[in-house]
Amino acid sequence: MASPLSPIPPPPFFSSSSTTLTRRSLLLSSTLSTTLPAPPLSSSSLSPPLDTTITDRVFLDFSLCPTYFRTLSNTSTTASESTPLCSDLNPLGRLVLGLYGNLLPRTVSTFKIMCTSSSYKNTLVHKIFPGQFFQAGRQGHSREYGEVHLLPALDLPRNTETVDSKAFLLRHSRAGVVSLCLSENDDDDEVKLDSDYRNVEFLITTGPGPCPQLDNNNIVFGTVLEGLDVVTAIASIPTYKPFERIRQLNDLAEFFGDERAQKGRTLWNRPLKTVYISDCGELQVTKPSIPPSLP
Repeated sequence: MASPLSPIPPPPFFSSSSTTLTRRSLLLSSTLSTTLPAPPLSSSSLSPPLDTTITDRVFLDFSLCPTYFRTLSNTSTTASESTPLCSDLNPLGRLVLGLYGNLLPRTVSTFKIMCTSSSYKNTLVHKIFPGQFFQAGRQGHSREYGEVHLLPALDLPRNTETVDSKAFLLRHSRAGVVSLCLSENDDDDEVKLDSDYRNVEFLITTGPGPCPQLDNNNIVFGTVLEGLDVVTAIASIPTYKPFERIRQLNDLAEFFGDERAQKGRTLWNRPLKTVYISDCGELQVTKPSIPPSLP
């Protein structure tokens, strides 16, 4: 006879030593699993979707110049902005960009001002990374070499969205993504040291795949609505690629702190043909609010 203090043996369907399952144990276990409470939803799954409604549309006309252009050194900045930089240009086509003004109002406002004031006009596409993206809007001291020169009259506001984590949520997931250059910015160092410096350099992804290396480091604020064929044409332009030996010497120079190493890298991925923004501006539409274009 068993002692009254002896432990009660567990049911057969909970026994760790039992290798056989009865029909009753299977039914009971399935009943227990269906009555367990579901795990709570995370806060991220409850967050509202990003507002990628297109509130504004701007255009950028791109052209090729058979020979490298320069403006006359004795002309004023205002004159050079309105003077064609290439007399025998070869038009590539127009890009129509949709901007996410509700999500990123400051970034979009600055970009619109740059387009409507013709500040991007006659400036170069200065970097092309095949299969990834191209860059434009680099700032320098003079428009003589196709660089952006911001006039004091523009009075661009400071873009506080560059330090807002919510501004970096959109991804460079496909071709035609328009993004403000931050990690990829290569403005002249002396320009960046100016107390009135405003970042207006931008990039456009060319595809065919995503560019995850740009995510969380640059601000996506728009998309290409029309002209992806123009993006493809720009992406196909050959670029300067240094030999491996030059890359090794550049790395060695950078290791020893030689400032010429960084200057030498500014020539890498430069297009071997002169491609530039020949015109830009805003497109007025009857209904400025377009449904979101992102999936």
